[in-house]
Amino acid sequence: MQSIEQYRSDFMTHMKDRFKIKEPVNLYEPISYILHLGGKRLRPVLTLMTTDIFGGDYKKALDASLAIEVFHNFSLVHDDIMDAAPLRRGKQTLHKKWDMNTGILSGDAMLIYSYQLLETYPAATYKKLMKLFSKTALEVCEGQQYDVDFENREDVSIPEYLIMIQNKTAVLVAAAMKMGAIIADESDDVQDLIYDFGINLGIAFQLQDDYLDAFGDPKSFGKQVGGDIIENKKTYLYLKALELGSPDQAQELEHLFSIKPKDATNKINTVKELFQETGAVSLTIKEIESYTDKAFNILEMLSIEPGKKEILRQFGTALMKRDV
Repeated sequence: MQSIEQYRSDFMTHMKDRFKIKEPVNLYEPISYILHLGGKRLRPVLTLMTTDIFGGDYKKALDASLAIEVFHNFSLVHDDIMDAAPLRRGKQTLHKKWDMNTGILSGDAMLIYSYQLLETYPAATYKKLMKLFSKTALEVCEGQQYDVDFENREDVSIPEYLIMIQNKTAVLVAAAMKMGAIIADESDDVQDLIYDFGINLGIAFQLQDDYLDAFGDPKSFGKQVGGDIIENKKTYLYLKALELGSPDQAQELEHLFSIKPKDATNKINTVKELFQETGAVSLTIKEIESYTDKAFNILEMLSIEPGKKEILRQFGTALMKRDV
């Protein structure tokens, strides 16, 4: 087994080797920009780590890990356009640095390139990877549509919200891990277990992201803190605050999430206070812990060495203690 830093380093080397800026430069330079903005490289690391854990050669998973990362960044480019987001990882979003058309076209090229990267695998492996990848890609689009729909709905339920973040975020984490199991030629049962582990870890990850969007440090978080509040997104925090708050608090929240003032500072601060006062913050943290525990319970069902289980457990624990 390698260290997380080694997986990340090998991935970055591979990405630099595999992706080069070429003509037309105005298509490929923006792709290079978004791919090199930074980030945790969570999904590609999980693909490499999972391949290694199941006894495969993790270097054979490098193209799959890059496919996952390119697809993830494609989805971020288009999400940023839809959200009119100014920042991504502390830098200008692609469509702000260039323009809207460039963001759309470069994003489209990234989607196509992510599929091309899987063409290097043997036919049987390729078929399994493609089936999973296409299913996941469509689910991510479904999750994004739910997210957009929820902005204009006043009756979003917590179960609906959890389905949305499962599709928008968790399925890609789960797919990254299952791809590793496929490349390592593990059984279908093992592939399904590691997928379920990834789903629960991915939901916990997104709930943590929602929390950090409101309460994270803007310097380390890398995105505009309060962005979800500005965009009136019905996050778990918001839905819990509505559920737990007094009628007056609920009415104030609903009003604040019906407006988009030019200066959103007061709105953000008031909403954060309501999140705290209603107890939504503490319950969101408990829910993050609950999904993390579900992931760890699934981990115990895997027939792998205790040391390898511990690596996955430590990785999950570190994700939930992050501040970025």
